[in-house]
Amino acid sequence: MKVAIASDHGGNALRKELIELLKEMKLDYVDLGPETDDSVDYPDYAKPVAEGVANGTYDRGILVCGTGIGMSIAANKVEGIRCALVHDVYTAHATREHNDSNIIAMGGRVIGGALARDIVKTWLTTEFEGGRHERRIEKITAIEQQ
Repeated sequence: MKVAIASDHGGNALRKELIELLKEMKLDYVDLGPETDDSVDYPDYAKPVAEGVANGTYDRGILVCGTGIGMSIAANKVEGIRCALVHDVYTAHATREHNDSNIIAMGGRVIGGALARDIVKTWLTTEFEGGRHERRIEKITAIEQQ
């Protein structure tokens, strides 16, 4: 599995913690920045992650900003992306199992490092359940194509 990860200035510290988790899990990852703690615009970092996941360059994406809200909104503008804003392990599990999410967004000012690590580990190791959920994913895809 290849994972892309990026943040804005509000998510830099948490992004760096999550990169350590990706290393521990021995996952192939790409850090798309930023390299600065100066203020940056979150859409500039959400877009390359979302486009890379949508075109198959990456299997999954992780986005972190101050709240996770801006990153999730920006990522979901890219066709084929199902980015879920998560703040706990239950929603991380549910969004993979039920929504087949391919990106998660989190808030570096909302959750701490230990919880974020548990969220990411759960999200990366949970499979899509399919079945009745597949029909719903197909309906989401149909909305994108209107």
